[in-house]
Amino acid sequence: MILVAANLNALAAGLRAEEARDFTLSVSAEIAESGLLAHILPRFALKTGRRAVIAGAPAAVRIGPLAEGGTPVMARGGRRFGISLAGEHDAARRFAGWLTSEIGQQAIAGFTPAEGAPFTGAVEAEVVAEVVITGDSALGRRVAETHCARCHRIAPEGRGIGIGSTPSFAALRALPDWDERFMAFYALNPHPSFLQVEGITPPFDPARPPAIVPVAITQAEAEAVLAYAASIAPADLGAPIVNR
Repeated sequence: MILVAANLNALAAGLRAEEARDFTLSVSAEIAESGLLAHILPRFALKTGRRAVIAGAPAAVRIGPLAEGGTPVMARGGRRFGISLAGEHDAARRFAGWLTSEIGQQAIAGFTPAEGAPFTGAVEAEVVAEVVITGDSALGRRVAETHCARCHRIAPEGRGIGIGSTPSFAALRALPDWDERFMAFYALNPHPSFLQVEGITPPFDPARPPAIVPVAITQAEAEAVLAYAASIAPADLGAPIVNR
């Protein structure tokens, strides 16, 4: 009985710790429909290991029209939005702090909606902060060889032949937003259909199981892939195409 009780206590403690890393988030309809959350939430989760759970009001974090209150956090087409907290949830406070920081404001400004005007940060930053990449490049190469090489050519010397419809790592490095792509690659199609990052991505939908062998990696491995990509020289893609 003592052993069972100890196991139950340990399980309960683990569940409480997991709950503390998740927080509820409520946003206005305009933000929800824009696709912005799919852009910023994976970046926050990868950086901090905390995850937002979208919910209706009341929620630990609310982002809505500034007229409803809160700290200015973003703007769109002349409309300003504020962020407010309910309670003392640590993960919620970290999200609010990150979103109002220079990095969070840049993440907002870096999103291009499919329709409508773009978002900007509450205050346009005059100085762009340098992105510091701290992952293990050697580990990133091993992860890329094990998983990414199924579709991508992951090294200039030919490691991972890839398939014709997917760009090589070197080609991706030549893109202006390569770091954004690698920072949140697991949230970009088609990766969510077969790849999970421990503690960040939600479980697969039972009604839509992966069509290929699923891939599971840790947060450290995801950061390592970014570090490895940073070590690769960009491919020479030639001059941009000019329409005449």
